[in-house]
Amino acid sequence: MQPIRTLRVLRTPVRAFAVRLHQAGCSLRETTTILAELGVERSHGAVWNWVHRLSDSGRDPPEAKPKRVTVDETAVKINGDWSWLYAAIDIDTKLILDVALFGRHGTDPAAAFLHGLRERHDLSNAEFLVDQFGYRTALSRLGLNGRVNYTNRNLIENCPVPSI
Repeated sequence: MQPIRTLRVLRTPVRAFAVRLHQAGCSLRETTTILAELGVERSHGAVWNWVHRLSDSGRDPPEAKPKRVTVDETAVKINGDWSWLYAAIDIDTKLILDVALFGRHGTDPAAAFLHGLRERHDLSNAEFLVDQFGYRTALSRLGLNGRVNYTNRNLIENCPVPSI
């Protein structure tokens, strides 16, 4: 059995993720809908509190120089419309590097997401682990190093979202 202290530690990544979604352009209600799709039920008022408490605590995420980055997208339904949530995680540190919401998926949104990621972080030595869907073309367009890998990408695919 894990100590209770661990439960408190697990809450912070979800809160930081919610703040990051809001900073990426999602409204409070869109953020709560995405969290609900991931199994975390919170009111938009609770998310508003997180945004105002955590957003002043510093830049999220910190500037990183990752060696291995896993990137993936998932469909989320917001107010009856389907959108695509893209995420990038540093495999070694488990740091969420970026999240972004797009109205569609494919090579162009993948390239736009990777371009924004490259603007925020030093990716000169990073290797991207991606699935087949549009990423190889996007990586090639941007001159980034990557390969198809379904094993290490499970960090995103099977990432449990703790309840808070």
